Amino acid sequence: MTSHTLHAPSAAATAPVPTRRVVDATTRMLHWMMALSFTGAYLTAESERWRLAHVTLGYTLAGIVLARLVWGLVGPRSVRLAGLWGRVRGLPAWLRSLAGVQSVAALQDLVRPGRNLLMGLAMVLMLALVLPLSLSGYAVWDEWGGEWLEEVHEWVGNAMLWVVLLHIGLIALVSVLQRKNQALPMITGRVPGRGPDVAKRNHGLLALLILAAVLAFWGWQWQAAPQPSATVATVLSGENRASKHHDHDD
Repeated sequence: MTSHTLHAPSAAATAPVPTRRVVDATTRMLHWMMALSFTGAYLTAESERWRLAHVTLGYTLAGIVLARLVWGLVGPRSVRLAGLWGRVRGLPAWLRSLAGVQSVAALQDLVRPGRNLLMGLAMVLMLALVLPLSLSGYAVWDEWGGEWLEEVHEWVGNAMLWVVLLHIGLIALVSVLQRKNQALPMITGRVPGRGPDVAKRNHGLLALLILAAVLAFWGWQWQAAPQPSATVATVLSGENRASKHHDHDD
């Protein structure tokens, strides 16, 4: 009896670790769709073969950012644009506090608010850069301008990349310093710990609708794209007609 008691797992060891929801499914879906669209668009930017994919992903990025702005107006309080802008407005005061630091303890007290400020700044810059990135890309696709417009589009794309890398770098740095994966909540939506959910509702259905809309748009773009076989047949047909016309003139 005693041996069984010693080897039996305790209730505390088998009990699930309590978690609370901090990011809803819709916000996570918008975040990862934006990341996927930008990454794909950037990787296909220099390829003529993948030009249609580049354009499609660029349109997707613009649509996702527009949806994120709308969600920032009507969504949960934790993802509101007002809160994001409120954090960024505190950056000048934080920099002044940083300049006056005279001890390690004082510096440690500024790490957490500084992380939130820089994260917020990176998010604001990404949202702001998408507008000129999309407009210049659309103009280049329709051949409205010359090489200078292509250079503007490329410059904005590179600026966006640096902001994205800054965002990833901050997440990695904070994860190492706090020994906690800071990207995990954007995947699972939850963090360990007791307490009320920051995101009261998950909005999973809306997240699925966003995913369905993106996939439908990609499918429509694929169907509307000129098929290679049809294009080749048209070119060959045109060449044959030109050849016959030339032979007739002779």
